[in-house]
Amino acid sequence: MSSREAQLLANEQGVDLVEIAANANPPVVKIIDWGKFQYQKMKEEAKNRKKAREKQAELKQMKIGLKISDNDLNIKVRKMRGFLEDGDRVKIMIVFKGREMAHKEIGSQLLDKVIGLLGEEAVLEGKPQFNGRNLSAQVRKK
Repeated sequence: MSSREAQLLANEQGVDLVEIAANANPPVVKIIDWGKFQYQKMKEEAKNRKKAREKQAELKQMKIGLKISDNDLNIKVRKMRGFLEDGDRVKIMIVFKGREMAHKEIGSQLLDKVIGLLGEEAVLEGKPQFNGRNLSAQVRKK
């Protein structure tokens, strides 16, 4: 139908004439309520963003000091297990403060202990690395 007829029909129904595909020949339009159209479009975009976020595995980071108590360490390990179950990768950072840099072997032992506590469900990605005052390693779900 012609654009004039469509506009008259839209005015009679009290709704809007919305252009859907401008590049088509002739352009495609719909007779719908503009507010409802915008709302549906917004909901669809939000749904697509949510799906994109679900597919992408995030990198979570867990910082641990050398003087951490066993109970605090167990809490952090439990949190890391939750991240791994959600499909995320976890970067474990052992943070050295002050003179602790002289005892890098203690940090390596702590990192081995954390990986041991994570158990069979976690796989180490690459070698642990020293970056400044941090010893870091990444783990992922098996």
